[in-house]
Amino acid sequence: MRPTARGYRRGVHRYRFLLTPQWVILTLVAIALIPTMIELGFWQHHRYEERTARNDLVSRALHADPVPVERLTSPGHAVTRLDKYRTVTATGTFDTAHEVVVRRRTNSDGEVGFHVLTPLRLTDGAVLLVNRGWIPANGVQTAFPKIPAPPAGRTTITGRLKADETTAASGIKNVKGLPDRQIMLINSAEETRRLGAKVLGGYVEQTAPTPRGDTPEQISSPGSEDAPLNYAYMIQWWLFAAGVPVGWWFLVRREIRDRAEAAVGGGPQDGSTEDGSAEDGSAEDRSRHGSEGGPPETEPAAV
Repeated sequence: MRPTARGYRRGVHRYRFLLTPQWVILTLVAIALIPTMIELGFWQHHRYEERTARNDLVSRALHADPVPVERLTSPGHAVTRLDKYRTVTATGTFDTAHEVVVRRRTNSDGEVGFHVLTPLRLTDGAVLLVNRGWIPANGVQTAFPKIPAPPAGRTTITGRLKADETTAASGIKNVKGLPDRQIMLINSAEETRRLGAKVLGGYVEQTAPTPRGDTPEQISSPGSEDAPLNYAYMIQWWLFAAGVPVGWWFLVRREIRDRAEAAVGGGPQDGSTEDGSAEDGSAEDRSRHGSEGGPPETEPAAV
């Protein structure tokens, strides 16, 4: 057999362990991980684009010039994504007699309390729902809390326009049978039925006049979502995908090395080398000790 053919067969023989069950399973897992990690990277890229677009949209809305609320919404109108968080102004009189509180809302410190929802009756007779801010839930939550009074008489407020809350969008279950004047979600359609008036779609989170003294705590502005984190995750998943074949090849090479070292350490144990020669001792020693391994010959004793 030619040396090249012998070397080829010897090289192929070194990789026969790849056909063992454990290595077949390991290889299949590695093959499956690569496209999975690539797909996860694309998913993170999609989330990055979504969050970046949302942040840009919110930023533009918050920095846009204030407009009268009637220009962006009307009774029965659904506030769109483009109009959400727009700064609006409204002039009217607060209707504290029909004021309600929204349960299980937190402030910037994570404390649980209520949002105060007060109808603002506009000059044309329509009603705008105004979220005046947060108050703590002191005492039993089944009782209607003590609420700081809004400015009396005709007043102008400024705030962020928000869309109606729904269970699907917020994850908050709209529980029925709540204590009097308590609600779970701010929804203009439900408030229309309760008030029996024309209620503008959506509601407004009041930002001005700023709270002074004993007034509800102002709701913080919406923060930006951490889009760069999704970008970092995208890079991470793709690096993992590139590292899988490198890791697999590293394990293969280590297995070959370990098998070679085991073969050297576990060589012939009968005292002979690979070519069949004795490992130690000479022909003269063998003749002196006998060909069959008997006792050595001795010289006759002197007479």
